[in-house]
Amino acid sequence: MPAKKNKSLSLSKNKANAGDDWERSWLGHWSKAGTIGYELPKLGQQGEEAAFLTETRTPEKEAERLERIQSEFIRGFEGLHDLGPAVTVFGSARFKESHPYYKLARAVGKELACAGFATITGGGPGIMEAANRGAFESGGTSYGLNIQLPHEQSANPYIHKGIEFHYFFARKVMLVKYSCAFIVMPGGLGTLDELFEAATLIQCRKIGPFPIVLMDRKYWRGLQHWGRYMLNHGVFEKKELGFGRLTDSPKEAIDLIVRSMPVGLRQLLKPQVSR
Repeated sequence: MPAKKNKSLSLSKNKANAGDDWERSWLGHWSKAGTIGYELPKLGQQGEEAAFLTETRTPEKEAERLERIQSEFIRGFEGLHDLGPAVTVFGSARFKESHPYYKLARAVGKELACAGFATITGGGPGIMEAANRGAFESGGTSYGLNIQLPHEQSANPYIHKGIEFHYFFARKVMLVKYSCAFIVMPGGLGTLDELFEAATLIQCRKIGPFPIVLMDRKYWRGLQHWGRYMLNHGVFEKKELGFGRLTDSPKEAIDLIVRSMPVGLRQLLKPQVSR
């Protein structure tokens, strides 16, 4: 009995420590965040104060922003409109060439080329580079939709065509619009954002239904537990819980995607190399 009690106390302590770590990280991040990038409209005598606190919002500046947004969509549409069956690979920019996840993503890119798919990624380093590299080296079509960031994001050398974006949302539209499936490698906030964007659009029948494949069962195990927890709270329907197929095998992932495609679309695939 005492041993069981000690184990229970240890679990409680671990949970408390995890909560403390989260709180410290949150406070540490936001205390260093600096000035907010939020615009306010110019309102009478308070306009000078608003301009001092942040940048004022004017119709002229909104029109300029709209023009920049539109130009990004036009550039994306013109650059991708003739792309054949394609699969988007999401994943972290932070994994180096020696990491097992990099090697796994490279194998995914190769399998996509073998099956005749074009590979689309965010165009940067890490997982994105690995997937592009696997496709590029195997004779497949390799596209990269890079995002302008102050750190860690520059276009990788394994793309046949690259399109650069300033706005995340415009880039995500292109990553989703021209894909018939999504492969999600291990990643952080950006990867989760992309995963749930695709899953939400499929759930709401705005696209697809297209398969989402989560690579590396161990990495995504926590997401499964979280999904069950949300199911218990009623925010998921049971049929929606398995929105992503889990596998450790690139070949299984691509075979699943091929089987999910209508026959007419499947006939458009032009395999580049044998497996």
